[in-house]
Amino acid sequence: MAKMPGQFNELARDPELINDFIIEAGEHLSNVELQLLALDQDGANAEALHAIFRGFHTIKGLAGFLGLDPIQEVAHEIETVLDLARNGSLQITPPHIDVILAGKDYLDRSLAALKEMLETGAAPALGENEALLASIRASAKEPRLEEAVPAALSALAATQEPAQAERPAEAQAIKVDTQKLDFLVDMVGEMVIAQSLVEHDPELGLAGKPRLTRNLAQLARITAEVQRTAMSMRMIPIRQLFRKMSRLVRDLARKTGKQVELELFGEETELDRGIVENLADPLMHMVRNSIDHGIETAAERARAGKDAMARVTLRAAHQAGFILIEVSDDGRGLDAQKILKKAREKGLVEDDAELSESQIHNLIFSPGFSTAERITSVSGRGVGMDVVKKQILKLRGKIEIHSRPGQGATFYLKLPLTLAIIDGLLVGVGGEHYVLPVFAVREMFKPTEGAISTVENRHEMVLVRGSLLPVVRLHRKFGVPPKSEKLWESLLIVTEAEGKRFCLAVDELIGKQEVVIKSLGESLRNVRGVAGGAILGDGRVGLILDPDALFGKAAA
Repeated sequence: MAKMPGQFNELARDPELINDFIIEAGEHLSNVELQLLALDQDGANAEALHAIFRGFHTIKGLAGFLGLDPIQEVAHEIETVLDLARNGSLQITPPHIDVILAGKDYLDRSLAALKEMLETGAAPALGENEALLASIRASAKEPRLEEAVPAALSALAATQEPAQAERPAEAQAIKVDTQKLDFLVDMVGEMVIAQSLVEHDPELGLAGKPRLTRNLAQLARITAEVQRTAMSMRMIPIRQLFRKMSRLVRDLARKTGKQVELELFGEETELDRGIVENLADPLMHMVRNSIDHGIETAAERARAGKDAMARVTLRAAHQAGFILIEVSDDGRGLDAQKILKKAREKGLVEDDAELSESQIHNLIFSPGFSTAERITSVSGRGVGMDVVKKQILKLRGKIEIHSRPGQGATFYLKLPLTLAIIDGLLVGVGGEHYVLPVFAVREMFKPTEGAISTVENRHEMVLVRGSLLPVVRLHRKFGVPPKSEKLWESLLIVTEAEGKRFCLAVDELIGKQEVVIKSLGESLRNVRGVAGGAILGDGRVGLILDPDALFGKAAA
């Protein structure tokens, strides 16, 4: 029976000790899950077995020190099962892995309860563990299976626990509270703004003052270097997120009865911690869909001449200032005709509408859309892919689909390196300044009068490289008087929203600027067409534009 909070010892009431326990135990549990999945693939993996044992042994000791008995009990019983495997008395099988993973999940929930206790002051609800303890103890009572134990595992009987790898003489890393780190990044952003304001202050009158000019240039260089360093501190490898998907793939494969393995590439690719945290759900939905919808059963794969073992691949790489993440599978691919038929049934597409293959594929991002014939515990309710699209757009990213019937599908996610800073084009409309993200810009040009036409006396179009593109006048969106109503006297910026190109009409291009993104607060956060604000070099506030909200479905 799990003890009540009042029975924990006095050490368990020390917030600093509890916080250190949460961090250290969490790191051990993350590693335990990865090693369990490795052991599931290879029962003779002695190194993985030792690592799992050490993880639970350490957690047991720490929990006992703090008097966290429910956690200590679960860790101790799992340690007993692992010790039997280490000395050759027990062969670890998938059912054993399931039980140990269940214990790991219980410990994860317990850590979350302790963290909530620190944040709210409420007593931690560690939950009952009797049923879990019974299942762990039952798994340890299998008869000896020496004949079935691989030679490498049998040899462990006389093997002592290997010494841990020597630590380097100097500390390689320190733990820092993420709130402190975020505050540091915010303050560095403020410093960048302050430096820019000083540099552009008209009262300085730099003409004929070379020393002041040199000093300001030196300040700008140092500020830029501090900013780069602070931003790099927010960057973390995508490895941990990718490896979390290993557990998901294993669980879904067992639930659906399919044979699936996960391949990971580019695990060392770094991106903003905020993006990594917000990418977990979209990635989970896509992997889930790949296994449930994309991957065929072993019998279907055999009829198609495919290997019975299907593959889901996650790949990450840097590409021109962005992160490109690929989620692919070697399954059946997307059935364009089936998608189109379902979309017409739901009224998402007119019966006589002609769509390109790319447009048909993008229909799966419509709210409530699903081609599943039946609802399962895995998917089929039509929630998921629309959430994926919204989350990627929220991260200022894009998502594309490439599919080949019978060979599989690939989802490409293009995301910025960071959410804190943006490269933007500074444009003017009347007396106002706006920032348009550089990644959304395709080209800029001054149109000729003959290239402009009007459809149904309402919609303005302009001819660009043989294609007619719709025009959005920015001054009409925000009610700002322009310098001229004549479109041919405006600057047109070709940009893209939801896979469609359009032209944004502004008065002038002021320049290119790297800006620190600022929230507009609760009262202005839902202004359509605006993603945030930025303090410009001259001290003015510029609105950061959101192309999708200016022209996409949200604008309609």
